Amino acid sequence: MRLPPVDDDVSMIAAHADWSTDPRKRWVSIARRRGGRWRAEAPRPVGDPAALVAGLLAEGVPLALGLDLPLGLPRGFAAQRPERDFRHFLRGLSATPDFFVVSPTLETVSPARPFYPARGLKGMTRLSHARALGLPDAAGLCRLCDMATAERPAGAPVFWTLGANQSGKAAIAAWRDWLAPALAAGARLRFWPFEGGLAELLEPGHAVLAEVYPAEAMRQLGILLPGSKRDREARRAAGPSLLLAMARLAVRPSRALEQAVLDGFGADAAGEDRLDSMFGLLCLVGVLDGARPDFVPDDPWVRRWEGWVLGQTALPVAAAGGSAAPGPGEGGPPPAPRPQPAGGA
Repeated sequence: MRLPPVDDDVSMIAAHADWSTDPRKRWVSIARRRGGRWRAEAPRPVGDPAALVAGLLAEGVPLALGLDLPLGLPRGFAAQRPERDFRHFLRGLSATPDFFVVSPTLETVSPARPFYPARGLKGMTRLSHARALGLPDAAGLCRLCDMATAERPAGAPVFWTLGANQSGKAAIAAWRDWLAPALAAGARLRFWPFEGGLAELLEPGHAVLAEVYPAEAMRQLGILLPGSKRDREARRAAGPSLLLAMARLAVRPSRALEQAVLDGFGADAAGEDRLDSMFGLLCLVGVLDGARPDFVPDDPWVRRWEGWVLGQTALPVAAAGGSAAPGPGEGGPPPAPRPQPAGGA
């Protein structure tokens, strides 16, 4: 029988990985909780994500892992799928590699190949992309959590792959190369909020994955960057505020982390990624310790298919003003799951 942890034992691990299509720009920040305090280490390269998760799970305590990439599908697209929810959809992608091929033109866009565009083309629009996917308008490309709120502008649609703000390429890299094959192989991964609240999912031997936006986390922490996060001097200027945020959350930085914060996380191009991994980690710690609520809209599409951003409490402007979030067809809850093949999950 496993004895309850004493104050000096690690009782939980929180980690946040800042994602990119370039493995050199994937950095993870990790903190371990002992008693009522956390000890955070300096960011390090993610490396093989499956090996990272396996190594953290081997410590024998609950693991919460934030990811800076989309975990979910827009409801209009999900309504066309036969699976019961996002997790089962993701697991099945290991058998459909063409799903991840980015279409160069609208002629090859379809629900079976939704990512677009491969490069900039004159006259391309998100409306034409949406219609190629069987959606009525450009808003149908977005999940509820992608839409603008009173606190931040809109995020990019899941399947859009062009521009500095796009997240489609990160989704491809993580879903295709890690999450889909891991689920197909039986990896012990749980997905917030699709499978429940954060606290109820935490258990030794399982990694609980949650979508976290570093920019959203930075606002939640009350940190202002006096310039671009790509600018080392702007990152360095925000260092004292970041250390104060850690103190408020009972997060004690290692000496290496404190030095990295005050140094602006280095002069190389990955400095912004190290900073983002720290923002995401502190957001995760805040929700785990109750400094921010584990909020998810009471919307069955969100809870089964679209997902949500951890720590976000602001609803989209339209929804907050009383208008219902867009739904496929005439709206309403997701259809009942279709029967699964024998032996399926």
